[in-house]
Amino acid sequence: MSFEQALAALEQIVQALERGDVPLDQSISLYERGEALRSACQQRLDAAQARIERIVTAADGRATGTQAFDAEG
Repeated sequence: MSFEQALAALEQIVQALERGDVPLDQSISLYERGEALRSACQQRLDAAQARIERIVTAADGRATGTQAFDAEG
């Protein structure tokens, strides 16, 4: 399942739970599924952030290289 598919499924679950018209047993199942989808989405976001690099510029504005997104500098 892609990130976008997981997010769309999670949004549908949230909407169903917010409506409040779902029986309790089904609400619990939906919540559990939603938590699994949230976790999967968070893992993908964390992995994507780890891959992001930002351009490091010199004082004159020229690009001098890249460094990890979360690196100091």
